[in-house]
Amino acid sequence: MSRINRRDSLNLLSKLTVRRAWNGLKVLASYHLSRWTKRPVQWGYPVSVSFEPTTSCNLRCPECPSGLRAFTRPTGMLQRDFFRETIDQLHKELLYLVFYFQGEPYLNPAFLDMVEYAAGKKIYTATSTNAHYLTDENAKRTIESGLDRLIISIDGSSQEVYQQYRVGGQLSKVLEGARNIVRWKKELKSTKPFVVFQFLVVKPNEHQTEEVKKLAKEIGVDDVWFKTAQVYDYQRDPNQLIPATDKYSRYRKTAEGYVFKGKLANHCWRLWHDPVITWDGLVAPCCFDKDAQHRLGDLKKKPFKEIWKNGEYSKFRQQILKGRKNIDICSNCSEGTRVWES
Repeated sequence: MSRINRRDSLNLLSKLTVRRAWNGLKVLASYHLSRWTKRPVQWGYPVSVSFEPTTSCNLRCPECPSGLRAFTRPTGMLQRDFFRETIDQLHKELLYLVFYFQGEPYLNPAFLDMVEYAAGKKIYTATSTNAHYLTDENAKRTIESGLDRLIISIDGSSQEVYQQYRVGGQLSKVLEGARNIVRWKKELKSTKPFVVFQFLVVKPNEHQTEEVKKLAKEIGVDDVWFKTAQVYDYQRDPNQLIPATDKYSRYRKTAEGYVFKGKLANHCWRLWHDPVITWDGLVAPCCFDKDAQHRLGDLKKKPFKEIWKNGEYSKFRQQILKGRKNIDICSNCSEGTRVWES
């Protein structure tokens, strides 16, 4: 099993239109021109967008603002009409839509209706879930919605280990939800969604990586991804989460403590192709700005395409090109430190 799956890749490519391909080329060219000139140039519109269905979550994970209930920004649910209005602005150029930022998407009652709307625009759709709400009914509706990729966070192959990070969670519900999805895919003769077990590797669970592969094979999910964990106070690691296995860690142990492995080069592809939109319409630079402190625009006040090329976005891209290490949300970025093989 690997990160790249032929069937999933062909499905993504099937969403490509001449307009989306041309837009992607413009975005890529402007990104490389910006790197070369050290001046922010932006051609085209987002290739991908992350949309936040909700900030609410049923779990209390120790390194997650949703789990800790630690947001300073307002919390709430993405409204269906607002979502549709925004997608109507973007769909002709947009190839890929992630229904996730913070929170548990299935807690939003309109979540699958929004997936269906985006799928109807022939946009590749993906989401990430803790799988506690993949009931038989929700599993069937998920298949029918046209969702293209479903990432299930598992983070342990036994309840004892799973609950150490997924505080308040039940592994039995995760496995039942995964089985429901796989069964309904077969019942409805659907090749979608592409189902992934995502395993966030932390110290309590790093010994179970092989066991989770066996679980995935037994249930019939399509792939297993291992992901490095973001630890906010990594120098001290107060929750003892940094794994001992080097390839699964974003941090390196030294005599003085842990240091971040990332090189933080002065460029970032995300800033040119993949913005984040919060449930209430704030536009944030990327998924590492979990509290949306770097607000580059507000869709309640301006249309997206005006925000995308406005002064605030340009200033932030310029900051990235001048000195990324000086931007707080970049200091713990996983670019270049992800582990995908399984």
